[in-house]
Amino acid sequence: MKFQKIVIIITVFGLIGAAAAALNWFHMNQKLGAPGIKAVATPGSVVMKIDLPARVPGFTSTNVPEDKTVLDMLPKDTSYAQRRYTDSDGFWVNVNIILMGTDRTSIHKADFCLPGQGWHIDQKTIVNVPIASAHSYQLPVAKWVITNFITAQDGKKTEVRGLYVFWFVARNEETTSHWQRVWWLTRDLLTTGALQRWAYISYFAICEPGQEDTAFERVKKLIAASVPEFQLAPGEKVAAAAVSH
Repeated sequence: MKFQKIVIIITVFGLIGAAAAALNWFHMNQKLGAPGIKAVATPGSVVMKIDLPARVPGFTSTNVPEDKTVLDMLPKDTSYAQRRYTDSDGFWVNVNIILMGTDRTSIHKADFCLPGQGWHIDQKTIVNVPIASAHSYQLPVAKWVITNFITAQDGKKTEVRGLYVFWFVARNEETTSHWQRVWWLTRDLLTTGALQRWAYISYFAICEPGQEDTAFERVKKLIAASVPEFQLAPGEKVAAAAVSH
């Protein structure tokens, strides 16, 4: 029995050592894949410049600097962009892109982030948004209806609804599932040695209770008009090389 325990201990430590060696090998030899968005490389840095379109039909827009609290939480090799689009009647949509570098923790699950900001997730659905361009296709997006309460100066609380629409994209890969993204990232790393550079794209808008469908149609219109400006269609090629790490 004592001999068997020694064998088991040696085996366990051997597996741990082998796993650590494998992880270290992948870290030293992995290549950082090209992103699925139109980002521009920064000389001498993994961080890339991302430009959301300033002009979208039916909307005016303003660049929104990333919040310092968010910046402090993100790995230093994260690339990001944020812009607010406003319709003629004041309806606005915040569009945000987070592009990972070599650190995979740049992208978090929305299930944790939204409740942490006081939002309750009421409904989750998957919707296809038609993207018309030289490479027309159906873009699957996660559409979440969320609820929060805004407290006025007199202490009165008002219920508001939110629409949180998001998806993940890498070169020739798109999904609305966090776990699907993690699986594909792991699969590609093991089979090709490339760490796929995933981007997390989200559209966020607030509306009155009962106006969720109307608000989503406006968000959907913005998605259809803006996505071709910054995201590569499936199979679309650009002159961009993978970055080695």
